[in-house]
Amino acid sequence: MKKETAIFAGGCFWCMVSPFDQQPGIIKVVSGYTGGHVPNPTYEQVSSHTTGHTEAVEITYDADVISYQDLVEIYWKVTDPTDAMGQFQDRGDNYRPVIFVNSPEQRAVAEASRQHLADSGVFKDPIVTKIENVQPFYVAEDYHQDFYRKNPERYAMEERGGREQFIADHWHKA
Repeated sequence: MKKETAIFAGGCFWCMVSPFDQQPGIIKVVSGYTGGHVPNPTYEQVSSHTTGHTEAVEITYDADVISYQDLVEIYWKVTDPTDAMGQFQDRGDNYRPVIFVNSPEQRAVAEASRQHLADSGVFKDPIVTKIENVQPFYVAEDYHQDFYRKNPERYAMEERGGREQFIADHWHKA
């Protein structure tokens, strides 16, 4: 097994777990906070927009089964890469879309994939998702972990907050 990690931010972390968690080769997906300047932030602190953190998921995967390229492709199809300050009904810097890379190889894959998406014509607006170096990742509180499994009704409401329709509108033709 070739165990690696990837970190993606794309709106509420509740909605970012399921698309990855259900893929072959995924070992675990953890909700948390990254990209800020306060050590060990709480949900309340991050939500106050004073820590600089964004909600994200840390994915541990078997690179012999699923590639980083595959993960990036999944990421594009579950986010709005044209919205720099939130995702769907989730607004603010703590919901910004970011691919956090932890190696030159990940950066090269993410940048090439972003350029390919920009050139594809899938979106009329520019691709604004940032690619940043990985920063410390802080695991979110227990009640945020595996939210889609623990709270299926509330999770379904979050998905209907615009993400589901956006995905259908942009990726049905791709």
